[in-house]
Amino acid sequence: MSKLDTVGGTSVERISERDLVVTRVFAAPVERVFDAWTTPALFKLWWAPQSMGVPLLDCQMDVRLGGSYSVTFGKDPAEAMTFYGTYVDVAAPSRLAWTNDESGETTVTTVSFSPDPAGTRLVLHESYATKEALDEACIGMEGAMPEQFLQLDALLARMVDAD
Repeated sequence: MSKLDTVGGTSVERISERDLVVTRVFAAPVERVFDAWTTPALFKLWWAPQSMGVPLLDCQMDVRLGGSYSVTFGKDPAEAMTFYGTYVDVAAPSRLAWTNDESGETTVTTVSFSPDPAGTRLVLHESYATKEALDEACIGMEGAMPEQFLQLDALLARMVDAD
């Protein structure tokens, strides 16, 4: 439908009125990229875009079908914002899907991890309840997602160097 941006190898595309797809290839094995999405200590190192200056304060993940997660952001814990939901599909290391329930309108995020000659092709697909919910989410998304993925890329490079 419309490509929002391509930054640092990350493509952000709105494919329908309610669906957004983000694609990126990482120079790391599928298992390592999957681990960065499912291990709280690793997730905390890359998920919050540094340029926004809002740290990730807490990350809880019970990565299994029916398990829950919560991710809390904020400079001040008293005024922090928590995102939470339930894992609806876990097929390690090829796919993860979860609900985003904090808004009252459930969004489903599905991330697939597949081998690529350069490492791992990651495709993130977010399906929103309404066009308006996606419109709101897209504000700043084209900058935030590429930055998050650049941070993930840097983390994966450090992990490979440590081997």
